[in-house]
Amino acid sequence: MTSTDLTAAGTSSVFIPGPATPYQGDIARYWDHEARPVNLRLGDVDGLYHHHYGIGDIDHAALGDTEDSAYEKKLIAELHRLESAQAELLLEHLGSIGRDDTLVDAGCGRGGSMVMAHQRFGCKVEGVTLSAKQADFANQRAHELGIEDHVRARVCNMLSTPFETGQAAGSWNNESSMYVDLHDLFAEHSRVLQVGGRYVTITGCWNPRYGQPSKWVSQINAHFECNIHSRREYLRAMADNRLVPQAVIDLTPDTLPYWELRATSSLVTGIEEAFIESYKDGSFQYVLIAADRV
Repeated sequence: MTSTDLTAAGTSSVFIPGPATPYQGDIARYWDHEARPVNLRLGDVDGLYHHHYGIGDIDHAALGDTEDSAYEKKLIAELHRLESAQAELLLEHLGSIGRDDTLVDAGCGRGGSMVMAHQRFGCKVEGVTLSAKQADFANQRAHELGIEDHVRARVCNMLSTPFETGQAAGSWNNESSMYVDLHDLFAEHSRVLQVGGRYVTITGCWNPRYGQPSKWVSQINAHFECNIHSRREYLRAMADNRLVPQAVIDLTPDTLPYWELRATSSLVTGIEEAFIESYKDGSFQYVLIAADRV
């Protein structure tokens, strides 16, 4: 589905600006060409296409016997249930959102979290991504669901969005903040959010107590062409940009089951060991931070 196809289908075409930096161009190309089964086959379960990981205990009863011919299908459904549970947790921390409010998903991927946010709150959800392919996909899904008037993705840099100052009641990054400078990112969220608005991020970050990024963290950076920040950097950059944390939750124990299950599936990408070992040795953490704009 292309931007032209979307216009013919009755939805807005995707405007594609040129990348502001060579690195942005690299990231756009990376996600334009990304089509890993682990992202697509999980989304096929119920039409919610995510680009993040999962949390929660494994429902072994739902999985059944590993020798069952339907086991792999059940495993994929279980992985998808866990990643949707992760998105639900993020949305819960946005607090009270009204139907007339606007939310912003910075780094929206194929739009699964935006759809969930609209279904939960009934509000307008705006997403941004550097990938035209992802934006087209998200907008097509919104059109298919009949919610294109409320859910929209556009191609732009999350550090310089087209939204008005104070327009959003809430905003978030779901595993997308490792692609940008945190001070620039939080300055933009602070600008877009109304006073009292809520920002939430779920992200992997390296643990300052470990000393430096471990070899596992370096492998993850190389795999995704990103630059993972430390937990300390998140909190410092928020403080510098009028974002006051209301909750900091270590989700590391909650995400390990997802990774250990994924490592046994046919959807492995080769990065599973790095996540599992770094979570276990304490060099990498999975955290949720919810902060209010003051």
